[in-house]
Amino acid sequence: MTKPFVNIADVVLSPHPAARPGSDFDACFAQIATPLGATKLGCNLTVVSPGKKAWPHHVHHANDEMFVILAGEGTLRFGQERYPVRAGDVIVCPAGNASSAHQLINTSQAELRYLSISTNIHPEITEYPDSKKVGAYSIATAPGETSTRPFRLMGRLADSLDYYDGES
Repeated sequence: MTKPFVNIADVVLSPHPAARPGSDFDACFAQIATPLGATKLGCNLTVVSPGKKAWPHHVHHANDEMFVILAGEGTLRFGQERYPVRAGDVIVCPAGNASSAHQLINTSQAELRYLSISTNIHPEITEYPDSKKVGAYSIATAPGETSTRPFRLMGRLADSLDYYDGES
């Protein structure tokens, strides 16, 4: 049987797969909860380079998120406000609307290291107030299959189609 825990010092980080060189986004992360067997709880270790962000300013419609700052300093964008954060701070970002949109920015000269803990509810809808995007995410298992397939759709509400568009 595998141990039901891991020490953060032993976690192997991977570069963010969607990071683009020269952009404001640069982070490494590692899943913690899923490899340990969690099905309804998510937990990642995230490390953000100085002056960078891991994710765009966003809000979840299904999942609450909590961040535990382990090391470093930064700025939390929460709704329209900005707050300084540092090691030892615990941040709660409830599911909701743009008033609880959130983003952590490393505004220091050292790495910002934190745990991202969340409920793990699918499907999930995420809004991005800065870019006016919306994302729909789910994990599906087809009949007769045991493996899951991710579903992801990004768009803008301004481009929304009529319900009967393309139907006869």
